[in-house]
Amino acid sequence: MSDNSAVRLDPILAAPPVGAVLVVGGGIAGMQASLDLADQGFRVHLIEARSAIGGHMAQLDKTFPTNDCAMCTISPKLVETGRHLNIDVHTQTQVVRVDGHAGDFTVTLRHKPRYIDPTKCVGCGDCATVCPVVIPDPFNEGLSQRRAAHKLYPQAVPNAYAIEKLGISPCRDACPAGQRAQGYIALIREGRFQDALRVIKEDNPFPGICGRICNHRCETACNRGLIDEPVNIRALKRFVTDRVYAEPRSPITPAEKRFGPKVAIIGAGPCGLTAAQDLARLGYPVTIFEALPVAGGMLRVGVPEYRLPTAIIEREVADILDLGVELRLNTRVDDLDQLFADGFSSVLIAVGAHEGVRLPLPGAQLPGVLLNTHFLRDVRLARFQREDGRVLTADGQPFGPRVLVLGGGNVAIDVARSAVRLGAQVDLACVEPRDRMPCHPWEAEAAEAEGVRLFPGRSFLRVVDDGGRAAGVECVRVTDFAFDADGRLNVETEPGSEHILSADTVIFSVGQRAGLAFIPEDAGVGITRQRTIAINPNTMAATRPGVFAAGDSVSGTAFVIEAVASGHRAAESIHRYLQGEALEPAPRPELPVVKLTRSEALNRMTAGHVRLGGRVPMPELPVSARFGNFVEVERGYTDELAQAEAARCLACAICSECLSCQYACKAQAVNHNDVEREEQVHVGAVILAPGYQIYNAELSGEFGLGRYPNVVTSLQFERLLSASGPTGG
Repeated sequence: MSDNSAVRLDPILAAPPVGAVLVVGGGIAGMQASLDLADQGFRVHLIEARSAIGGHMAQLDKTFPTNDCAMCTISPKLVETGRHLNIDVHTQTQVVRVDGHAGDFTVTLRHKPRYIDPTKCVGCGDCATVCPVVIPDPFNEGLSQRRAAHKLYPQAVPNAYAIEKLGISPCRDACPAGQRAQGYIALIREGRFQDALRVIKEDNPFPGICGRICNHRCETACNRGLIDEPVNIRALKRFVTDRVYAEPRSPITPAEKRFGPKVAIIGAGPCGLTAAQDLARLGYPVTIFEALPVAGGMLRVGVPEYRLPTAIIEREVADILDLGVELRLNTRVDDLDQLFADGFSSVLIAVGAHEGVRLPLPGAQLPGVLLNTHFLRDVRLARFQREDGRVLTADGQPFGPRVLVLGGGNVAIDVARSAVRLGAQVDLACVEPRDRMPCHPWEAEAAEAEGVRLFPGRSFLRVVDDGGRAAGVECVRVTDFAFDADGRLNVETEPGSEHILSADTVIFSVGQRAGLAFIPEDAGVGITRQRTIAINPNTMAATRPGVFAAGDSVSGTAFVIEAVASGHRAAESIHRYLQGEALEPAPRPELPVVKLTRSEALNRMTAGHVRLGGRVPMPELPVSARFGNFVEVERGYTDELAQAEAARCLACAICSECLSCQYACKAQAVNHNDVEREEQVHVGAVILAPGYQIYNAELSGEFGLGRYPNVVTSLQFERLLSASGPTGG
């Protein structure tokens, strides 16, 4: 191909009203056209959809008919185009529309993010070395593999890497804290467990805790569920935490104190601890006030040991305190004014839902009637005692042996299964029918497996009084129920269906709320009708300046990952407040979410060589070994089981956002929050040199393409012949 055959200069280009030309296509024709125009003094915008110029000629082995080396021919053009001062190379760019008339066009360009800044990238390849995501290499026509962080080919111009990313994976989008699940799953698959934990801790200071008790919305959103079963994301988080925590603990360097204003946090639960971590890392002195003798909030006193071992909580709390956060246990805050008088510039109220709800039934105050939160707290703090074959409560009252739990949520199941471990015969009654119980279905199944009898569809009339002590609950069968707009329960019952469920101990587990009695009416902090703190939901700011609230104190009972997300947001707002900035956060970029159809998920499976099959079962303690102790039921994955489960991930977004490239890039060129943008340029002429497309492989099935390994396209054949190709020629 001669150098002058790529472009024809029409008279309009001799002296266009706008001294610029748009060239669409970065192949040999587009480059030659750009160079000819640039040498004549025109400003050239060279548009290329891929991450580097070169086009199909860069893929060829030899040129026809001279049989010259294609790369030897094209390399000088690549270098000259990339260096020419009159040529602006726009890679990963598409032309959206062209408006105007000959000699004066307005062209709208859409720049797709490459996530690596080519002006900073030095082409070292460290990002590709650490990237855990392996995909078919399109430059080699799928005959080999490359990493999500890549350079299109070794001689590519610009000499910069890019990241293949479709958006954010649905698992991350579904997580309140934005956990990069695909990232740590990809690293687990490669056996890089320390790196995997580092990714988790970017967003979540409690991986060991959430790996056990998270409600895992990520799994509900997982595209793998379109095919068989979602990836067991929660179990993989727990695995990598246990795996790393089993190794000697590395000391944590205290955070540098960069700012003077002190922050007080009321409550050492997941929300308060998350905010404390973030604020300490930002450089603030932070003090946490906790009324209980232990840190962890409801994690420590509201979740049974068989689900969440104490050692895991203490380890993850210690990681936060070692940053330099001060923790004052057994310290109840009764006066917000005093905190400000003591020199604190801001206060975060992050108390958990420690107050159980007692239904207003006759007999509800009888001895033998307990509240869920008190029961779980006393069990967790080992306040129940065994004496002469009997179990006694914290205040010395007999417990059981027959226990009736009222409520159908996850906490009610925790209460029931804890009572079983204390040796009781346990019944559980709730207003909802069996298929509408608010607890997770697998929790109810586990309770039944341990001997808990379920009595769904019951409404409660009174606690039976037997000589001044509770002896059961009179119930009536429910035919229908609904909650009104104010959250009040309306129940329809079956006439004449009254009956008694006998018990020696009755435990209410129909809800919890945050204890806000320490906030008097004159404190300037508004309280809603639902007994939560009134806040601006965008800023977490309460009605009193300098006071913020988050977690259960504003939302009511929530899951731990929601408390973590709330703590992050509160810390951001407190930082803006203390820096004198506007409290309203700046809008965040909208990143596309990769939601696949079933056929797309199947195609992704085929392309990634992922095998069909359900999730790897989680090993569990046998039911027969669960009585009389609080040994953890789920035993966790082994290395082999975890890597097998991680290999089921479809890598929906391609790039897993594991941030390994970001840690490795010494030039700080990686920006995972890069977004698509549009730009308008004014040109006098447009030259189209978009190249060609190879024959559609789907139409070639009749010839065996895609079915037989020895049937290839001409371009695949070129890559096989090329010395730089997947087979080395």
